[in-house]
Amino acid sequence: MRHDIGIDHDLCIGAGQCALTAPAVFTQDDDGVSALVPGREDGGGSPLVREAARACPVGAITVTPRAG
Repeated sequence: MRHDIGIDHDLCIGAGQCALTAPAVFTQDDDGVSALVPGREDGGGSPLVREAARACPVGAITVTPRAG
């Protein structure tokens, strides 16, 4: 399943839980802020995307199933 993934960069504290939970989808940029792995902006079908969003301690990640 593909998703629309949003990251609130103003809210992100760089805890890295998303990258630890779903490293095929999430990484951290040079400032330590959550980012999506290039080419995986839709989650790449990873079943861990929703778990990564739940693991975020400040709720900076939103995941919405993509229609179609």
